[in-house]
Amino acid sequence: MKQIFTHTLGLLLAVTLVATEANAQQFTKRKQYNSVGITLNAMNYFGDIVPKASFASFRVAASRPNVGINVTRRFAPRLSGRASFAYGRITAEDSKAADQNDPDARYRYNRNMNVRNDIFELSAVGVFDLIENRNNYLKRPDFVPYVFAGVAVFHHAPKGLVEGGNTGGLTTGSYIDLQPLQTEGVSYSKTQISIPFGGGVRYKLNKSFDIGLEIGWRKTFTDYLDDVSKNYIERSRLVTPAAQYFGHDNVRNTTDFTNFNEPGQMRGKGNEKDWYIVTGLTLNYILAPRVKSPKFR
Repeated sequence: MKQIFTHTLGLLLAVTLVATEANAQQFTKRKQYNSVGITLNAMNYFGDIVPKASFASFRVAASRPNVGINVTRRFAPRLSGRASFAYGRITAEDSKAADQNDPDARYRYNRNMNVRNDIFELSAVGVFDLIENRNNYLKRPDFVPYVFAGVAVFHHAPKGLVEGGNTGGLTTGSYIDLQPLQTEGVSYSKTQISIPFGGGVRYKLNKSFDIGLEIGWRKTFTDYLDDVSKNYIERSRLVTPAAQYFGHDNVRNTTDFTNFNEPGQMRGKGNEKDWYIVTGLTLNYILAPRVKSPKFR
């Protein structure tokens, strides 16, 4: 997957640079324009709390809303720049994602982890249209497929639900902020960088509005979107009731595994970073550029 991502991003950037150089001289400023838009999406994630231990595995029922706003600038016949701000939520539960009758998933079912994570994202991407428009916005194509890639900064805050059992006095049904607990003895930042990339199609509704369908992946550089990464640690290092509950005591009572949550035992895969994915609709309004009349003396 890493090789596919690297090759796709490299190809996109190379094509974008070539297209920009070739078209910049032929696309006058009078044909450039701006647009503003809103997005309504579904949000999912790939990480340690999924049905299968694979990148393509996610639980559709765990999808949550994502909303955003964006500003786009058309620079060339195929190239635009887009800045966006979005908010969304990802959720995951071992009890629902992992099948206890599946030998490959029983471990995750018994681990019994859950997470809810609210994510705020600010991104800047380059958008490359597969169909060019050398005219002004009024004569833009009716249907345009496109690809995009860029960079984003996001703030996340994973929280866990107290479900019962040996809660150590915690209120059942409450959500606890997981990052300060250091459930694996690791301190990680809530502010992170990601690489957004993907593609979509855009349809011209009328002279002022476009509607689009888009799917975008976010390659992150953290394995803690779900607060699960590596191994269990000594219970004595978990100094609060909340840390002891989420870092040690919330496993299921089972005879399937010996010393299931003992120090050094596997808690997460630990060899892959987490991803999140955004899929949905965009409605863009084109800000008609002002046309300056020539001055005569």
